Amino acid sequence: MTGICAGQVAVVTGAGRGLGRAHALALAAEGARVVVNDLGTGRAGEGSSTEPAREVVREIRDRGGEAVAHAGDVATGEGAASLVATALDAFGRLDVLVNNAGFLRDRMLVSLGEEDWDAVVRVHLKGHFLPMRCAAAHWRAESKAGRAVRASIVNTTSGAGLLGSVGQANYAAAKAGIVALTLVAAAELARYGVRANAVAPAARTRMTEGIFGDGLGEPGDVSPLVVWLGSQASADVTGRVFEAEGGRITVMEGWRRGPTADGGGRWTPTEAGGAARRLLTGARAPEPVYGAGAP
Repeated sequence: MTGICAGQVAVVTGAGRGLGRAHALALAAEGARVVVNDLGTGRAGEGSSTEPAREVVREIRDRGGEAVAHAGDVATGEGAASLVATALDAFGRLDVLVNNAGFLRDRMLVSLGEEDWDAVVRVHLKGHFLPMRCAAAHWRAESKAGRAVRASIVNTTSGAGLLGSVGQANYAAAKAGIVALTLVAAAELARYGVRANAVAPAARTRMTEGIFGDGLGEPGDVSPLVVWLGSQASADVTGRVFEAEGGRITVMEGWRRGPTADGGGRWTPTEAGGAARRLLTGARAPEPVYGAGAP
């Protein structure tokens, strides 16, 4: 197949439904051979099934593409390692890792249980870290062996992680952690020929249904940006965070140093408070947080 990803092998986690499915189909349409990972859980992470991943593989093959399914839990070391191994065994290489797997367990902060915190942080943040670590180890070994590496990691953050979200302390914290993880990966892995970026998508999926109604775009609206970030057309782009919804793409500028005061020594509490007040008058106000159930 031809396309901007022709000859590449891409892994997409959480690709059985929603955004991940759209990304897998779009990558395949642009010539990539795809490993479709999905544990087949419910919206809150309950149960499991191999059918969602297998169905997407059938769709890709029916359209003339190449794909294999992987139903392992990528938030475990064994599952992440087998994910990378599946790509290498099936297609002999790995070029693109799209981390997308996740689920929601929304609660207000005072009602959020420890188990719901752990489950959401585990699948989102650990479920990004472990596949990245395994893929990066492979790419580092390739680079050290003298083989050219031109690889891409595309992580999935959220407006909730960038700006906060009422009722989603666990999800927002995990998604904010993914941004920091992306920036570290971009800095550490550049020497091996690997770039890392993140996308904060907003789209109608089963995670947002019943909350935003028809106010969001389709999952496939986000996928062109993900495909481009995975392709060599974006070979000079790393350490960036984008928002994507419908036909809108925004580059997020993140934390930057704003107004600063230097007293030349230790402040008293009153002096520090006065300086902080003066600085705040010249600083931009924070963006408003999202409502509960934000993408």
